[in-house]
Amino acid sequence: MGADAKTAMGGVTVTEAAARRINHILGKEHGKSALRVSVEGGGCSGFSYKFDLVEDRNADDVAIEKDGATVLIDDLSLVYMGGSVIDFVDDLMGQSFQIRNPNAVASCGCGTSFSI
Repeated sequence: MGADAKTAMGGVTVTEAAARRINHILGKEHGKSALRVSVEGGGCSGFSYKFDLVEDRNADDVAIEKDGATVLIDDLSLVYMGGSVIDFVDDLMGQSFQIRNPNAVASCGCGTSFSI
């Protein structure tokens, strides 16, 4: 794990690039204070990631803070995401948040669904 990532509870990390992008997005969204990442059933590989901008934390949220940006993950989703790295990639293929999840044994081509 490089110096650009910060380890949080549950072993989930947020890179500097992801933190910069979260801050940029939240700067344009009045009343929103964090990016919520959750895992839901569905998607072409069994589970899918969901990204939402939110105002408040829930009681079961784990908050990961990096360079002024906050990522919220609920306890249930954290079970599926332990050891993951949340990154933001800007390349020739486009811009997107990407989650590198060591628990995933398969994923779809778009990178938003996975199986364990």
